[in-house]
Amino acid sequence: MKILVTEDEQKIAKFLKKGLEEAGHVVDCAFDGNTALSLSSTFEYDIFIMDVMLPDIDGVKVVQTIRSKGVSTPVLFLTALGTAQDKVRGLDAGGDDYLTKPFDFDELLARVRALTRRGASGLERKTLSAADLTVDLLSREVKRGDKLIELTSKEYLLLEYLLRHKNRPVSRAKLLEAGGNYNFDPNSNITDVYINLLRKNIDIDFPKKLIHTQIEVVYILTE
Repeated sequence: MKILVTEDEQKIAKFLKKGLEEAGHVVDCAFDGNTALSLSSTFEYDIFIMDVMLPDIDGVKVVQTIRSKGVSTPVLFLTALGTAQDKVRGLDAGGDDYLTKPFDFDELLARVRALTRRGASGLERKTLSAADLTVDLLSREVKRGDKLIELTSKEYLLLEYLLRHKNRPVSRAKLLEAGGNYNFDPNSNITDVYINLLRKNIDIDFPKKLIHTQIEVVYILTE
């Protein structure tokens, strides 16, 4: 699933991003409300994790704005404001769940899973595709035409990230983050190794190639 984490404390945002990606999700981060609104109107997400106390627009108003545009994506508020009144305000604004800081990360994952199940009617059999390549986001089934393709967890994360950004160049650094690699040498060829493995799985046996290298510094998946 693709998750937007909006959290102005960058250490917490990085912690959430790393943990959620290790759990198999694709994660974008916003550090203020305006960025969250911009990302939510540009990309499609499966869940929003939203801090309330942000430096510009508070999270409740961000969610109200998102809901006014007809977006029904589940929202988990994550905040230090834990009174009953705070929770009512967040839920009335369009939130679906509320978790107060400090929190247990396993509980957060459980709540994310619960929200995913709650919205199953909208998420069921949801897929990403490019040409004859399809990825089922719930089962993680990958197919090229009628051929079922087995990928490692890291290869799957890279492919999902490329599909979510298809027809747009993606840097090596972004791919490494998508695959859960945070402490990396920017001069390393590890991205090329992973991409070559992915190409062997989804491109080598097919006449139409989907993953391309541009200027030898970025990758792009096209239809």
